[in-house]
Amino acid sequence: MQEPQTQIPEAISEGVAELVAPVERQVELLQGQIHELHSEIDQLRRRDETLKFYMHRLDEELRLAARLQQDFLPKTLPQVGRVHFHTLFRPAGYVSGDLYDVMRLDERHVGVFMADAVGHGMPAALLTMFIKRALVTKEIGAGAYRLLRPGEAMARLNDSLVEQDLSQATFATAVYGTVNTETLELTFARGGHPSPLLLGKDGELRSVEAEGSLLGIFPGEQYGDASVKLSAGDRVFIYTDGLEIAFSRDQTADVRQWREEIQRRAGMGTAEMLKDLGEHLDRETGSLLPKDDLTMIVVEVK
Repeated sequence: MQEPQTQIPEAISEGVAELVAPVERQVELLQGQIHELHSEIDQLRRRDETLKFYMHRLDEELRLAARLQQDFLPKTLPQVGRVHFHTLFRPAGYVSGDLYDVMRLDERHVGVFMADAVGHGMPAALLTMFIKRALVTKEIGAGAYRLLRPGEAMARLNDSLVEQDLSQATFATAVYGTVNTETLELTFARGGHPSPLLLGKDGELRSVEAEGSLLGIFPGEQYGDASVKLSAGDRVFIYTDGLEIAFSRDQTADVRQWREEIQRRAGMGTAEMLKDLGEHLDRETGSLLPKDDLTMIVVEVK
């Protein structure tokens, strides 16, 4: 005997359809949103890959620029008689707005130059390249030459920078000096740069002053010379303001703290002192996040 078929009343069927229809529309809507999300994720993934590509290329270019800048720095430092030179150079990034040079001028004289372009990074590094090329230390004539006084060399450098008429308000500080390795006399001029520090054999620390304004601001600016007679055991520290900032508690230069750090290490040899200063900077500020470019040259008389 066959069982009777169950018939769903038409009213119930219509009610079920009315309940299912909104759910189906919601499902369709969600599927559309999921599809859009997938499309957006694909676009973001492609953008991320493109960004990684350009960041990698930029990183490679900056590394090449850093190596090129290192090539412009002295490969070796002249050690002439009793006069020895030491350096500490730490860019804030890949490249530095600081520049230094120590060059043999003739049999008796060694030139010492340091410049600090405003800011740091690539724009400052490009400016230092120009400054290095624009520095003139001697005039060469027929069978003879004349060493320029430091103040004269700085004046010519200032005029060269002003003549460029750069579109941005760009300037630099600098110091240039000559050391007579026979008489042990240091003669220098500075333009807006921190004054060199003289650490005597007795541990006394004092500034060696010379007047001069920033480079690249005023045409025809004059720079005066200052001289100091060195003795055995004396050390002269020529540095950029990055050292003063590095030993401060904020972004301002702290002259007092920086001098205390030097005087605290007065009993160390110069190489040991620079190594210890570098390690101190690593501990205090972190070598991966320096506050500013920092550079130092130490002129030491044995």
